[in-house]
This record gives sequence, C-alpha cells and structure tokens, in this order.
Amino acid sequence: MTETANAQGGKSGGFHYAYLIVLSCIMITCLPCALALSCAGIFFTPVSEYLGVARAQFTLYFSILNIAMMLTLPVAGKLMGKSDLRVVLSAGVALTGAGLLLMGRCSALRQFYLCGAVMGVGVAPLIYLAVPTLINAWCVKRVGFFVGLCMAFTGIGGVIFNPVGTALIQSGGEGWRLAYTVFGIITLVGTLPFTLFVVRSKPKDKGLLPLGAGEATDASRSAAESGGVIAAKAMHMPAFWALVVFCGIITLNQTIYQFLPSYALSFSSSLPQVAAASGVVASAAMAGQAIGKVLLGIVNDRSLRAGVFVGMGCGVAGVLVMWLLPSTLALLLAGAFLFGIVYAQTVVQTPLLVRYAFGSADYPAIYSRVSMAGSLMSAVAAVFWSLVIDSAGGFPLMFVLGIVCMAICLASALFAIAHKAEA
Repeated sequence: MTETANAQGGKSGGFHYAYLIVLSCIMITCLPCALALSCAGIFFTPVSEYLGVARAQFTLYFSILNIAMMLTLPVAGKLMGKSDLRVVLSAGVALTGAGLLLMGRCSALRQFYLCGAVMGVGVAPLIYLAVPTLINAWCVKRVGFFVGLCMAFTGIGGVIFNPVGTALIQSGGEGWRLAYTVFGIITLVGTLPFTLFVVRSKPKDKGLLPLGAGEATDASRSAAESGGVIAAKAMHMPAFWALVVFCGIITLNQTIYQFLPSYALSFSSSLPQVAAASGVVASAAMAGQAIGKVLLGIVNDRSLRAGVFVGMGCGVAGVLVMWLLPSTLALLLAGAFLFGIVYAQTVVQTPLLVRYAFGSADYPAIYSRVSMAGSLMSAVAAVFWSLVIDSAGGFPLMFVLGIVCMAICLASALFAIAHKAEA
C-alpha cells in the first residue's frame, strides 16, 4: 500500500482509526455522562432521607451542577479548540469521577453542593463537546449517524447502570455511599484509558485523513469541510442567535419527559390501568430517545432540514397522542416513544446545525457558547414545568406550551440553515 493510500484511508484491512475514536466517544457518554447525569435520580430519595432534608433541598445540587456546566462551557470550548483533547477530556473524566467518589463520603448538604459543582465542571466538556468535536474532526461521511450513535449511550448507560445502582443502594443502610463509590471507580477505570491513550485531536496527529475523505458526496460537504468562521465573528451573525434560541427552547421542551410519569399517575381515579403503567411510560420515552438519536443522525446525513422536520413532527405527534388519547395505554406509550425522538434533537440536531452553519474552523468555541443556553435552561426547566402543571391549566397547558416550543425550534432551525455562514 502506498504512503498516499495509507494517509487517505488511514486503515489496515479496512479498519480506520476513526472507529476507535467512535468507541472512545461511546465510553465517554456511557460511563461518566450516564453515571453522573442519567443515574442521578436513583439517589434523590435515599440521600435526602439520610440527611433528613426535603428532596428539593438535596436535588438543588443538580441545579448547581448545571450552572457549573454553563459557566465551564466557554472555557472548555476555547481549550478544546487550542489544546490536546487528551488533556481536556481526561481532566473532565477525573473531575467527574472524583465528584462521584466524594459524593459517597459526604455527610452534609453543603458538601453535596460542592461535589455537584466539581462534577459540573468535569462533565461539561464530556456531555456537550467531546462527541461532536471528535466526530467532526475524524469523519467526513456519516457524521450524523456517529454523533447520534455515541449520544444514544447516555440513555443506554442509564438503562444499564440504574438497576446496578439501585441494587447497591438497597444493599445496606447507607448503600448509596457504595453506589456512588462504585460509579466513581467505573468512571475513572473505564474511561481514562480511552481519553489518555486512544483519543487524538485530529487525524493528522496519526498521519491520517478523516474517515471518508475523498468519498463523501457533495450533499455531505457543508461549511464544516471547507473552513468556517471564528467564534467572535459567528456571535455577530443572526444564525448564531437563532441556534441559541433553538438550544435553549429544545432543552426546555425535553424536560417535559420528566413529568410524563406524573401525567400517567394523574389518571389514578379514572384510568387506573394507565396510572399503573407510569414507569413504563417513562421507559417508552427513554427508548424513543435512544433510537431517535441514531435515527436522526441517519436522516441528518441525508438532509439537515429533513432531520429537523422529522424530529419536530414526531414530537408534536407524540404530544397530541398523549394529550388527546390517553385512555388507550398502547397509544399513550406510542406517544411517549415519539416524544422521545424530539428529546433526542437536543444533543444530535444542535451540534449538527452548528457545524452546518459555521463550519469546523472554531467549532468547539462556537458550540460551547450555543450550549450555554441549554445548560442554563436545564437549571430552571423543571421548576418552570412544575409551576405550569400546578397552575389552573395543568397538564393540557404543559402540552400546548410544548407544541409552541417545538414550533419555535422548527422556525429557528430553518432560519439558521437559511442564513449559514458563507464558506
């Protein structure tokens, strides 16, 4: 094989190093991201009971975690654009793992708050920036598919480790300490070998070209493969602010997922069979989220506009089915599944829209700034929807506002696509 062929394909026997980058991204999302974020809920009741405080007082640590993420993102974006990604991502894994380990040793509420801040700083580059930055650098073709596949493992990790954590919590009077400790060890031992020894910032670090270089169709060659604009310039463009709106509102909309079990339970007197399936409703939405991430990735590889329409269309259909046809359990579950697909747009559609609109020249810095809107919204969204549900409008108002959110997101996404930066 010639030297040119080696650089072009970057493979031996058909294998490209980019696949190891994809595996590293999967480990990042399945372990530190899932353990710190997707599995957080199993600790809320046992820890708050141990501390003798209201659940809301303990769960405040999660809001602190989201605020820490928001404040960290612009710094992490700059570092990831200029520094060795092995250093930045390994530091993120170390902080996330350390935060989990320390949570297992906390005995006072303020200590949990401090650990939440530490984990927020650590997990920010892992959940928001690692996957799109690495996939954009290492892949020319199938970018959407790989981003969706990797991000699906935040949900898959939750499916795997929530039962494990629950079993550890139930193993003793303070089993939650053991669960936090095990989660911290898994995070460090399972992820650091990949971020330290496998991850490389760019294909040229290995003397390679990206996966699919020279093979991608014209449709897949956006501004991402032909340069792009710097963050300072992007922030003065209308497309940037359209994507800030998109990221913030789609994050607000996704939080409706947390209240679907409560919606099912609201039928306790009229439809007891629906109320009894409240946990299954949440699982249906989780399944829709995992499958939706891969599905949206595949659709976006063919057409970004189609990805937006498919995601929003599924979300609106899901909301209407859950709202108008709740008495049939199968339809309620189908609606929850469809809503899970629009939930997936948060971490799939947003990075792909940023990549399309502004290219790869300063991608981590631009995407980190856009993501700040989502992180900020994560800190307040649950409170907002709680107030909506407790108001006179109740769950119907929640669904109406959800449809409004998706309409705003559709408009802002299409605006950003139409006003992308010229390469």
